[in-house]
Amino acid sequence: MPEPYDLLLTGGEVLDPGGGQRGRLDVAIRGGLIADVGAGLPGDAHATVDVTGDLVLPGLVDLHTHVYPGAGYWGLDPDPIAWHTGVTTWVDAGSAGAYSVAGLREFAASRRVRVRALLNIAGQGLSARTGEGVDLANCDPDLAARAIREHRDLLCGVKVRIDRETVGDNGVEPLRRGLIAARECGVPVMVHIGTTPPALADVLELLRPGDILTHCASGLGRPTGPAAREAYARGVLFDIGHGSGAFAFDVAEAQLASGMPPHTISTDLHARSVYGPVFDLPTTMTKLIAAGLPLDEVVASVTIRPATALGLQAGSLAPGSPADVAVFTRIDQPQELTDAHRQTRTVPFRLVNRHTFVGGRRLPAQFAAPPPPWVPLTEGQTTALRERENAFRDLLSTPLVGVDGLAEQFPRDIEES
Repeated sequence: MPEPYDLLLTGGEVLDPGGGQRGRLDVAIRGGLIADVGAGLPGDAHATVDVTGDLVLPGLVDLHTHVYPGAGYWGLDPDPIAWHTGVTTWVDAGSAGAYSVAGLREFAASRRVRVRALLNIAGQGLSARTGEGVDLANCDPDLAARAIREHRDLLCGVKVRIDRETVGDNGVEPLRRGLIAARECGVPVMVHIGTTPPALADVLELLRPGDILTHCASGLGRPTGPAAREAYARGVLFDIGHGSGAFAFDVAEAQLASGMPPHTISTDLHARSVYGPVFDLPTTMTKLIAAGLPLDEVVASVTIRPATALGLQAGSLAPGSPADVAVFTRIDQPQELTDAHRQTRTVPFRLVNRHTFVGGRRLPAQFAAPPPPWVPLTEGQTTALRERENAFRDLLSTPLVGVDGLAEQFPRDIEES
């Protein structure tokens, strides 16, 4: 007689581009792995959750985040965000460099979610708001390569920020050094673009197939011209990386119209953007739907594609894969969305996360810490933060059917955590 499943999710609409599975299917989990996906799986399970009518996705992969709080300007804790967004794999994009990667490793090991990272070519990482590429003595490719080799299970690439404030008069030299380290270790480079100089064309011409251009729909860089099209055609991966100022609806729409859809959708979620205009990955996904990207493409862009780009074991519900699952309810209610430049678009629905499982275990609810004192919030962000806290309190007071099949309450004392 087959061993019972640990958990069975029944009746959901599975959308799994990486595993090639779509339709009304059950998802069975055993030993922290996906055991089976199919219609009408036998109900012999220790726990069953009815997700009829819900959208069942692989756990989301956010390719560009900053999740190293307490060690720099931008970091935040992913756990209080993951449970209500479906993001199970968080890729930290350059918060740590060679000087601080050991600390990031220690922090990552203590999280409920999976954390991987891109090493900043600047040894100090993102300890300050900007300027890490001004002193080239900190951008040591040999030291970076050594750090990657020593922490290869954590590190899956190199991050370089290239904009006027970050590099000063050094132009694209930090990028050249990042590419040296990446080539030596066989990993990709993710490059951030922003205000010029250096010129966008000078950045793009250095990138190799498989390297990642984040902030690809930036209203500042506006990568829509010949240099961008040539880079896209030769295999440079375009990543959204929304952030506080790096996503414009009109740029994304122009790229879609010219046959350059993003390969991956990420948030650039950090201690400032989490309060708007980004908020979270489901909101960013919905913005790309508003720009004209089909839902199937959006899901692929937050699951199998980012996992493939960095060689991660994530982004699929294929049997044998880690049992990371995100369950969403579609609410057919118009929603106005705003980009980083106050352009708005309206979509007819929104996606609300119901359950997030990592290794077959549902993430518990918890509130995030208040913003650090150096993070300035606008009046609109303060209002949005208050509204979200109220919405979460309503959610926490609502009984849910949990993984043990019994009605359960989230802990009331979570408000004090």
